[in-house]
Amino acid sequence: MPLQLLPASAAAFAPRSAPTIVLDHQRRVEPWLTQTLKRINRVKRPLNSVPQHYRCLTETLGGESALWTLTSLMLPKAPEGELKRDENQLLEAISNYQVLHAEAYVVHVDMVSQHEVAFKLTPETIEALIDYHKDVHSVDAAAKTYTWPEKDAQIKALQEDFIQAVNRFVFRTSVRALEGLEEEGAGELLEGRSRDAKTAIMSLFLPLLPPPPRVVDVILPGPLMSNTTYPSGAYWPHQQQYVLPPAPGPVDSWRVLHSTPSPSGTPCSEPQSLNFWSSLGMDEVQLPSPTPTLSQPVFDLSAQYFEPSQVISAVPALHYPSPLPCGTSMTGNGFDGFGWNLNGFAPQYAAI
Repeated sequence: MPLQLLPASAAAFAPRSAPTIVLDHQRRVEPWLTQTLKRINRVKRPLNSVPQHYRCLTETLGGESALWTLTSLMLPKAPEGELKRDENQLLEAISNYQVLHAEAYVVHVDMVSQHEVAFKLTPETIEALIDYHKDVHSVDAAAKTYTWPEKDAQIKALQEDFIQAVNRFVFRTSVRALEGLEEEGAGELLEGRSRDAKTAIMSLFLPLLPPPPRVVDVILPGPLMSNTTYPSGAYWPHQQQYVLPPAPGPVDSWRVLHSTPSPSGTPCSEPQSLNFWSSLGMDEVQLPSPTPTLSQPVFDLSAQYFEPSQVISAVPALHYPSPLPCGTSMTGNGFDGFGWNLNGFAPQYAAI
């Protein structure tokens, strides 16, 4: 039910007045309401029309003795630190706890739109709840939290908020709750509505929440920089760099051809040809790759050194025509005619 539909008597700190009854004059009153009113009336009165039901409800619920017991609360008499301890649990419960009956009166009955009935707590019940909140609940809440500078002020504000909330408290439930109506307008809630009323009343007791911890920005000190300079790549003083020698790359066995001493011969009448061969080193000659055969051995190029026998078998005999027209004899220095004879130089220059 919207709050604006409640009468002025339901406002906080408002005095009690006659309840507001809303009935549908165009329809017939519910049979259960007629039976309830006939049951509680000592004097038989006619209930044949809607105005008669309205008058009976207003007089019954507006009396001084028309008080309803919403629920019963079992509350401690003292804070938790002051409770008495006894081996007999029954005696301990009797001495430490009290029963508080939450009484209320009807302020509004709506049987047209919302089909609800509204109850407001009596001043005596409100005062008892305020005393319990101040003497017991606030003390226990303060004992369960740590101390901070604004703790006392927050406890006081919590008590003031409870006073406002309990005075504004209105319990609304189904209009069928009027079936629990007794003589002189008193009654109690049935069918589990009393449990709902207890939950609603205990929800007014809010806990004491300490402030959240403050977030502190931690500024870490910067690293200490020394005047010592280190070579590039050394990020820390204790770090040592070890430079490994470059590993030789894989070399094809047929490319292993070292330079040989210049052949001895008779000077030619064509100095250009002689100068050409004397200035040309054998290291600069690029030989084409020979055609592999099935009998050619397979070498492990990942190895760093080769056996002389492997190099000898891998390098074929190469024949080059002699560009010297003078017929220079080079048989004495390792040459055989117009070709190369590497047998005389293989043991000396085979290894890499």
